[in-house]
Amino acid sequence: MPQKKKRPEDLRSHRWYGAQDLRAFGHRSRTAQMGYDRSDYAGKPVIAIINTWSDINTCHTHFKQRVEEVKRGVWQAGGFPVEMPAMSLAEPMQKPTTMLYRNFLAMETEELLRSYPADGAVLMGGCDKTTPALVMGAISMNLPAIYLPAGPMLSGHWRETTLGSGSDSWKYWAELRAGTITEKDWQEIEDSIARSPGTCMTMGTAATMMSLAESLGFSLPGAASIPAPDSNHAKMATLTGKRIVDMVWEDLKPRDFLTQESFDNAIVTLLAMGGSTNALIHLVAMAGRAGIKLPLDRFNDFSAKVPLLANVRPSGDKYLMEDFYYAGGLRALLAQLKDLLVLSCKTVNGKTLGENLEGARIYNEDVIRSRKNPLKEFGGLVVLRGNLAPNGAVIKASATKITQHTGKAVVFDDYNDMAARIDRDDLDVDADSVLILRNAGPLGGPGMPEWGMLPVPKKLLKQGVRDMVRISDSRMSGTSYGCCVLHVAPESFVGGPLALVRNGDLVELDVAKRQLNLKISPEEMNQRKSGWKAPARKYERGYGAIFAQHVRQADEGCDFDFLEGTAPIPEPEIH
Repeated sequence: MPQKKKRPEDLRSHRWYGAQDLRAFGHRSRTAQMGYDRSDYAGKPVIAIINTWSDINTCHTHFKQRVEEVKRGVWQAGGFPVEMPAMSLAEPMQKPTTMLYRNFLAMETEELLRSYPADGAVLMGGCDKTTPALVMGAISMNLPAIYLPAGPMLSGHWRETTLGSGSDSWKYWAELRAGTITEKDWQEIEDSIARSPGTCMTMGTAATMMSLAESLGFSLPGAASIPAPDSNHAKMATLTGKRIVDMVWEDLKPRDFLTQESFDNAIVTLLAMGGSTNALIHLVAMAGRAGIKLPLDRFNDFSAKVPLLANVRPSGDKYLMEDFYYAGGLRALLAQLKDLLVLSCKTVNGKTLGENLEGARIYNEDVIRSRKNPLKEFGGLVVLRGNLAPNGAVIKASATKITQHTGKAVVFDDYNDMAARIDRDDLDVDADSVLILRNAGPLGGPGMPEWGMLPVPKKLLKQGVRDMVRISDSRMSGTSYGCCVLHVAPESFVGGPLALVRNGDLVELDVAKRQLNLKISPEEMNQRKSGWKAPARKYERGYGAIFAQHVRQADEGCDFDFLEGTAPIPEPEIH
């Protein structure tokens, strides 16, 4: 039984349902209108189930069923479940990018929980930006909250080949452009790569953020690794519904268990998994909601000592998330890292991270490597600095063999410029060139789209080139790979150094030294800066205008300035 810190009359929902006045009469009579008796909710925790299901969100197609399983758990534990749909950020479908709307969903989550009689929340997400958005909103509201991850889809299969979402899309698109596969092959791959509900089954942003939510303590132990169609996923949903009711009675809130050490644990997890570069932005934003500063250099503090253990594509060379689950899942991976983790950190089940890892073991040491046999000794993700990225940039060093290079810049002013010229035979480019894409950051994109994995020019593909240095102020999909330097800050749209690069300039990348530099003099840099003119704003009205006025840069988490921090907000008056 939970250690109750609250009485029924202490519940937040009691303000709506328990008073003896006209407004409470209306609340109770309208609840009766839905077919509920007073005994269904009186004196019980009201659990808001924030569901990001929609017909357009392919990753969440099973959430119609999972929400019923969550409700079953809430009912069984003596709570009153209330499903509340929230904006569904469907990564493959929403344009220009879901990142434009992450803060929108975070704000919606916070305000749903604040403005309705919610005592606790189940956060249903998984598709890339849904996880950080839901968690950010829940941290800001600071009601008892637990996260239910969507889980990865099953592995794809084409002929004798196992397909990984995203990663193989990029791979075979390059082969189609190079002429090594046919249109028929491409069509077959299209029909074979996504076989079930769930998120990308590579170690993309979705799998990364679900795992980081668990390592932060936001979900039940082992929850993030379960494939979406597995029957254990349905069981986990019900157990999540049960647990949130106890959390309300215990008054266990996000800021009670989130600490600087919790976020350090998440960084260790990210690096050991070879996770998505997007996680840097999201973790900085999530920490900011808890009042915790997470500078980019903190990632480098761990990058030099955390080994890459997950042999899951794209950082790994073979396996997918379904294999990761069968090999022992996240608990097995974290059990290998106990000396690097703060095991005393609390989690939503009331136990410490260390207690949750007891008994975890690896069942396939090629999928999840032991510390004695890592995929790489260190350096999954690396933060770079230099005169081209004074506020930082990031590279997934585990997904490329190019770690030191100097080459001449080939500059594209925006995505349309790149798309129009990248495959032209007269493009002045060779294998040693450095491709530069600018005006693709938080303001320039707008929304910092996943354009950072610039395609290798077609004429180079035909010569056998499959990787080269690419630099941008955009993001890239967590399923992407190759030598892509991302999140260059400040972005070019606000006059960052990327805006000043010219065709033919020498650009130097040195991952070992954590350096990214434009090889021109400070005097030349200042002269170019004085001639730079700010581009026109992208939006004059609507949400886009709010975004442009308030979004932070990539190194600051891209949150809105007015959503950061822990300043108190009063409970709504009920009159």
